Amino acid sequence: MPVTETHPLKPFLPQGARLLMLGSFPPQRTRWSMEFYYPNFQNDMWRIMGIVFFGDRDKFVIPGEKRFNRNVIEEFCSNRGIALSDTAAEVVRTHNNAADKYLDIVTPFDIAGHLSAIPECIAVAATGEKAADTFAAAAGCSAPATGQCEPFVFDGRKMLFYRMPSTSRAYPLPLHEKAAAYENMFRTIGLL
Repeated sequence: MPVTETHPLKPFLPQGARLLMLGSFPPQRTRWSMEFYYPNFQNDMWRIMGIVFFGDRDKFVIPGEKRFNRNVIEEFCSNRGIALSDTAAEVVRTHNNAADKYLDIVTPFDIAGHLSAIPECIAVAATGEKAADTFAAAAGCSAPATGQCEPFVFDGRKMLFYRMPSTSRAYPLPLHEKAAAYENMFRTIGLL
């Protein structure tokens, strides 16, 4: 019998956020290095952010440890106007791993509720294919090609929907190329 997992984190929706970044669902807790989004130390999200904003891939790593610094990350995201969540509230893992292709979404997150909570948000970035497809279905729009964006309208607000490269190391793109794609997005929406 498949086991349903409920999302273990609350959405991170800081006041004044201009960008909502959406993944799919966290990996199993045994792979976490912190209690926050993109917790797996093997995931490159926080290395990409370090490269793009500080020129330092280890900016968010606790020195001498294989962990990210949640407090520094939360402060950074709040100051930069970056909200974080995932597109699934409940999932079934069809295999015992973190791969999106083995996630069946039972209940999607309340994306409309998220966007209503951050009224200054002008863009949504899906950080992988499953997140992009799930958000597109919820928003009633098409998912753009990787690294591209499409306009969409939410509750009368004109917004941009970005489909970004996955930050998983399983995604076959070098770190510097992923960072360049994210840097372009951040510049375009005025966060860099």
